[in-house]
Amino acid sequence: MNRDKQMTKDQRLFDLRWRRSETDLLDPFRRLYGRHPAIEAELKALLQRYWDERPDALKDLDLQRDLEPDWFLSEKMVGYVFYVDRFAGTLKGVLDHIGYLEELGATYVHFMPCLKPRPGPNDGGYSVMDYGAIDPRIGTMDDFEEVAAALRARGISICIDLVLNHTAKEHAWAEKAKAGDERYRNYYWMFDNPDEPVAYEKTLVEVFPNDAPGNFTHYPEIGSWVWTTFNEHQWDLNWSNPRVFLEIVCVMLTLANRGADVLRLDAVAFMWKRLGTNCQNQPEVHDILQGLRAATRIAAPAVIHKAEAIVAPRDLVPYLGQGSHAGREANLAYHNNLMVQYWSSLATRQTPLMTNVLRTHFPPRFRNACWATYIRCHDDIGWAITEEDGAAIPNVSGAGHRRFLADFYAGQHTGSFARGGIFQENVETGDRRNSGSFASLAGLESALAAGDTVAAGAAVQRMLMGVALIASFGGLPLLYMGDEVGLLNDYSFENVPEHAHDNRWMHRPAMDWELVNKAQGGEGAPAQILAGVRHILARRKAVAESSTAIYATRVIDAGHPAIFGFVREADVGALAALFNFSETWRNVEASVLREAGVTEFHDQLSDGKVTLHNDQVAVAPYGRIWLT
Repeated sequence: MNRDKQMTKDQRLFDLRWRRSETDLLDPFRRLYGRHPAIEAELKALLQRYWDERPDALKDLDLQRDLEPDWFLSEKMVGYVFYVDRFAGTLKGVLDHIGYLEELGATYVHFMPCLKPRPGPNDGGYSVMDYGAIDPRIGTMDDFEEVAAALRARGISICIDLVLNHTAKEHAWAEKAKAGDERYRNYYWMFDNPDEPVAYEKTLVEVFPNDAPGNFTHYPEIGSWVWTTFNEHQWDLNWSNPRVFLEIVCVMLTLANRGADVLRLDAVAFMWKRLGTNCQNQPEVHDILQGLRAATRIAAPAVIHKAEAIVAPRDLVPYLGQGSHAGREANLAYHNNLMVQYWSSLATRQTPLMTNVLRTHFPPRFRNACWATYIRCHDDIGWAITEEDGAAIPNVSGAGHRRFLADFYAGQHTGSFARGGIFQENVETGDRRNSGSFASLAGLESALAAGDTVAAGAAVQRMLMGVALIASFGGLPLLYMGDEVGLLNDYSFENVPEHAHDNRWMHRPAMDWELVNKAQGGEGAPAQILAGVRHILARRKAVAESSTAIYATRVIDAGHPAIFGFVREADVGALAALFNFSETWRNVEASVLREAGVTEFHDQLSDGKVTLHNDQVAVAPYGRIWLT
């Protein structure tokens, strides 16, 4: 009888959630594919099946997060990102380091691509041949489920990557397509002659111009040209086929039922193709993302989505939901412009461009969504500075500033403190991107090589300022593995045949646990960084104004070109944050801060009183202050 009651309760919950999200699911589905009653019925049946199969512990979590839908917007949320093998060797090895994650303050961990990739070159794991299996080098899906449960019991959510734009050419769907199965040929963009690829190519851009020029690959053995935006071994999925939508829903819910809390949806900007465009950020992409979000809200509502869209500001904001998609699309999106502007202001010691870009292009808050803020990640830095934004600042051009930053962070500009590499130079446009770890780009590598303790101290302060920025700006801050102890560039990647062609591996070093142990209560730069990071993240959790659930972010003009400032504000109070991007003491007029809502001049970061001098607040070199 109790079992029957539970089944009745579960069915009631499903029916309520279907009613809640039916419109959010079917409206975009019909805009994309038209009305197909049979396919829509199949879609609902899929959701019902995965809900029925969902473990009881995860159904309890669903209910908890239905009651607290803004859980990921809390000031308590702190993210940590790592490759499992480089952090712990294997999935089960992560269990040995849960205490370390807790000491750091992490409540969210991102396992970098861990689904089974193709053998050989696989774009760092983003060329997936089996969505239902874990990379055998790190474990099994049962291991993942065990680790997810252990982390969940300690209050830590798991994010994993789900590549939406493409699969590996060895994926089962692709193998069937190669064999001539028409159903699966329609899962991809496959052409019998080059006419259409040539027509599309006229307006497409090359993502990896050095390693993978062009966007199509000819396979004589199957007599087809295949759309391969990123690499020859990554075949673009045909999202104009509703069967692809249903397949990905099955993949998402399988991972959700194994314990994934956050699905990082990779390369979403490229999913929809339209002749005569660059086939990025097409309106249909937002319908797809809304539909996928609605599907998980019905069958696995504890799960949220993070959109990986590294695009220009005007294209980035819609991924967090605008207009009819507001509150219905991705819950998280990477704030790559905050990252770019941080590095730009460090290089120039000037913040007007940063202030203008972040104030002009980005709304103060979103509905049921927020930024994932970060300074470095596993990827390169693309200098997303437009001609329009450059023109808004005297003596700055978009192209010129992009060239300057690429030179500066490759260590090729006079006076540069940075050590990094050039990644993927586009000969036609002149644009170049940069690789390099947080510490090396911030100047620690060059300072240690020169034995310059003063320069090393400045590098540490640059890093801590960056962590304080992402911890307070609004959103969920993400710290990349090893940045908390200042891991430097790892040039040994050149000796690994699988990695040698891709210098992004220089900023993907293995975790140095010996260094971590020395940094625990020790001396030197790693110890200073670790202590500083832990303090900043602890203060974030103690300061209500860090929450994105209530507080919005308004960028202000702090009155000095070296100072970047913003206000976190709500009806219940405000916090003004100041960041000095120069190596010199700078002053900010107290009147600017009073206008922003500051009344007590208490620094929440140091948890101490700020003394005014001549009615000004003094900000130390690379200093950071959170004033209430």
